[in-house]
Amino acid sequence: MSPTGIYSGRKLEKTSQKRRWSSRYYKRRVLHLKDKSDPLEGAPQARGIVIEKVGIEAKQPNSAIRKCVKVQLIKNGRQITAFAVGDGAINFIDEHDEVVVEGIGGRMGRSYGDIPGVRYKVIKVNNISLRELVKGRKEKPVR
Repeated sequence: MSPTGIYSGRKLEKTSQKRRWSSRYYKRRVLHLKDKSDPLEGAPQARGIVIEKVGIEAKQPNSAIRKCVKVQLIKNGRQITAFAVGDGAINFIDEHDEVVVEGIGGRMGRSYGDIPGVRYKVIKVNNISLRELVKGRKEKPVR
């Protein structure tokens, strides 16, 4: 039973502070667990260099090969897999291109939809929007 009374304020505060640790959201926030485990280190987007193109098979019941790229991040050297969104988008991405990646959406930093183990998507290639390239509004610069 919790203390009641005129001098019980400190005790009530201490117990409520202890109980906060049973909340997973409080614990993750205070210990900075997302920033430590997240390759983007809490940032919304990150730049990286394309290492290779990979095809990843979709989970059951779908059967498709999702076109992804392995990216090495510039800021910490970690490798991630990013999905190339759009019909024929993979053809605009070559090895050693500089890409900008962001989270793919869905469940709190986990993989999205039927693509196993892929948490990020490519949004820019050599500072040109991938969506504009796919729609044919812009040309990819030759560098």
